[in-house]
Amino acid sequence: MEYWHNPRCSKSRQGLALLEENGVALTVRRYLDDPPSLSELKAVHAALGLPVLAMARSNDPLFAELGLTKDSDDDALLAAMEAHPKLIERPVLIAGDRAVIGRPTEKLLTLT
Repeated sequence: MEYWHNPRCSKSRQGLALLEENGVALTVRRYLDDPPSLSELKAVHAALGLPVLAMARSNDPLFAELGLTKDSDDDALLAAMEAHPKLIERPVLIAGDRAVIGRPTEKLLTLT
């Protein structure tokens, strides 16, 4: 499993601690330092089974600064997340063709 982690985010730290407490074997990816490609974002979108908007931090000021809205099309949202990975909602746990956003944190355990 791969865990997209931002150590500066309390939810991301809580999620990592929860997974470690439960003995989940995973690879931690600091996605701000190692941003996902557009194809990786598309694959995670498919694995999540959620609208692309659910993957984006739409309340982040950068979202509006980039001219994005909740009505922006999927391609614009994905391109923005590729160019500005801080817009990716966190944390994300990926297990093959399944993924989950850890909000609330306990949702991460649904993939274990």
